[in-house]
Amino acid sequence: MSEIHFDQLLDVTDFNCPMPLLKAKQALRHMEKGRVLKVLATDAGSVRDFSVFIEHSEHEMLERYELEQYFYYFIRKN
Repeated sequence: MSEIHFDQLLDVTDFNCPMPLLKAKQALRHMEKGRVLKVLATDAGSVRDFSVFIEHSEHEMLERYELEQYFYYFIRKN
């Protein structure tokens, strides 16, 4: 796990499924292509949600990891 450069941080630690993904989608819509969104979540369901979302989108998951019950996602908008 390495710290990746990111352009925007989205803290969704107070939200449960499906809100972390919905808020990330909203943030990505307002970002320029090539920018990186770092998402910080606590909902374990977000792992599945973000995996499926990335699989079916044009965006790229640069890194994903869990540390002390927090889930970190680095998503590049494409």
